[in-house]
Amino acid sequence: MKKIFLAVITLIVLSWACSTVPLTGRKQLNLLPESELQQMSLAEYKSFLAEQKVINNTEQSAMVKRVGQKIAASATAYLNQEGYGERVKGYQWEFNLVEDKTVNAWCMPGGKVVVYTGILPVTQTEAGLAVVMGHEISHAIAQHGNERMSQQLAVALGGIALDVALSNKPQETRNIFLASYGVGATLGVILPYSRKHESEADKMGLIFMAKAGYDPHEAVSFWKRMAAKGGQKPPQFLSTHPSDEKRIADLQKFLPEAMKHYHPK
Repeated sequence: MKKIFLAVITLIVLSWACSTVPLTGRKQLNLLPESELQQMSLAEYKSFLAEQKVINNTEQSAMVKRVGQKIAASATAYLNQEGYGERVKGYQWEFNLVEDKTVNAWCMPGGKVVVYTGILPVTQTEAGLAVVMGHEISHAIAQHGNERMSQQLAVALGGIALDVALSNKPQETRNIFLASYGVGATLGVILPYSRKHESEADKMGLIFMAKAGYDPHEAVSFWKRMAAKGGQKPPQFLSTHPSDEKRIADLQKFLPEAMKHYHPK
């Protein structure tokens, strides 16, 4: 009887935690409340910015904020239209450019975005930056970090609840959080996204940038430039966003769908 009760409880928990990724329709299992992750994100974002050199009042920093706001607006409009508005519930978007030679960018839950100056020579143009920001924002909206952190808490800390983990093992939990959202470069640790996550972020990012008025064809050009930077020691961005011929081929296949949303502004 006890085993039956536990099985029923498990099924109920799993049904609560199961959700559908926008656009792709994939079922995902996220065990952590997004509201708690957003609270954690706000604290970690402030802490990160306080320790970095944030670039303000320059043409590049203005571009980061401009592109970010346009992508966020297009993503929000798309999600509301498709019935996924809850994905950005509670989001308070922030976009900051940080001086760092690392070729990287990331987005935490709640819309907390950082772009490193090191990636700008690769993005080259505003449309190139839209590729990166659309992709990273898509990872957050698709809640890929929640999936990765759920898995890591299960493996490293025995699957305990987030509030318990923060109380009992705050540093370990913080490290898992940062690594799950691509901020692990500051700790020398980072968790790679799966091919499935990458494909979803690619497709969602193309839609969001297209709706924001950026030509999605730029995504193919950007990833070709990123792939060209590979070698014995590829950029940090490539360690979490593997670039290969299949990825570029998949982007090209999805371009006709993305172009349906593209209206130059």
